[in-house]
Amino acid sequence: MTHLRIAVIGGGANCEHAVSLASAASVADALARRGHDVVRLTIDPDGWWLAPDGSVLGLARSVEVLRSCEVAVPVVHGPRGEDGTLAALLDLAGVPYVGSGVRAGALAMDKWTTKLIAQALGIRTAPGVLLTAPYHEFSGPVVVKPVAAGSSQGVSLVRTPDELTPALESAFALDSRVLVEEVVRGREIDIAVLGHQAERRVSPPLEIVAEGLFDYDAKYGGHADFRIPAVLAPADRKALEDAAVAMFDALGCSGVARVDFFLTEDGPVLNEVNTMPGFTEHSQVPRMFAADGLPYGDLLDLLVHAALP
Repeated sequence: MTHLRIAVIGGGANCEHAVSLASAASVADALARRGHDVVRLTIDPDGWWLAPDGSVLGLARSVEVLRSCEVAVPVVHGPRGEDGTLAALLDLAGVPYVGSGVRAGALAMDKWTTKLIAQALGIRTAPGVLLTAPYHEFSGPVVVKPVAAGSSQGVSLVRTPDELTPALESAFALDSRVLVEEVVRGREIDIAVLGHQAERRVSPPLEIVAEGLFDYDAKYGGHADFRIPAVLAPADRKALEDAAVAMFDALGCSGVARVDFFLTEDGPVLNEVNTMPGFTEHSQVPRMFAADGLPYGDLLDLLVHAALP
């Protein structure tokens, strides 16, 4: 494949900064090993754009650097990155990029909007309510989460009335809107979709086996058990794959997205859609495609070349 000058953007001014740095470093290293000329740009926690040597570039100079590249890989998870913000900047700068555009990023980052789209498609979601103030009556075990945040930041499993107020405060610290959802009993199954134009490639299913809530510590503390491929009945696997592709298409995703489900006795229940999921070599999506015969470096090469005009 052609060797390219590629900008890899990491960090971000949000609660997923550290996770994004790890993903971006892994992506940049892998692309460099493939012979690409990689330009590493970082957005610090205060929103400043930094050069590869750590010096402050500023936004205007950063756009000049981006425009010197043939393609960009924005590996910024969460708000002011994955939510379409970086896609908008790259669109305005005229720089081709890996991943979903403005609309898909914004829709998928908003968990409430994602639920409404899923329901319109006939895909089940957890019953829940949208809050704009930190008050809700306890009516049984619930999951509390910010509407637009990732990496399970601010997500709490509430089992007793005493746990509700701290959970709401934690979620509202990250977002002005919060979801309170009924607890769904089922297996946690993820499906990744790789898409460019009309082509779709669906990964083997991944099952997450964890004690209690699959929270930030479980995700990044090495305690989760990822099983690939998940052992599923053919009908369940097809239902999950069909729902994942339907969400990918309805949101207008591009590049790669991870669609997370609970598999219940009554079929799949959508949890959320990630348009820029964790992307180290050991993250879920790369492991899922590696299990399907698409190694990490090949996956990244495929993504950057598919993003070219």
